[in-house]
Amino acid sequence: MAALDLLGRRWALRILWELRDGPAGARALQARCDAMSSSVLYERLRELAEAGLLHRLGTGSYQLTELGTGLGAALEPLDAWAGNWSRQMTRARPSAR
Repeated sequence: MAALDLLGRRWALRILWELRDGPAGARALQARCDAMSSSVLYERLRELAEAGLLHRLGTGSYQLTELGTGLGAALEPLDAWAGNWSRQMTRARPSAR
């Protein structure tokens, strides 16, 4: 339940998602996350670092840890399901004319 609590916090999964392809600085993360407030960004980065999912590099950028990368792999089936769900919802909606 603690993991679900952490991951359910606003922006937590998005930050992890944005780090999946490699390190990023706080400004880049903020821009990629629809310009979330800096206070929320730094709070989430602190929480995710304390949970062992990411760490700050000497350059100031943030990177997923091995544990964080493993979480991404664990979420891949959910991502596949979400893609299927999205396609079905798109087909089910009547087109606006």
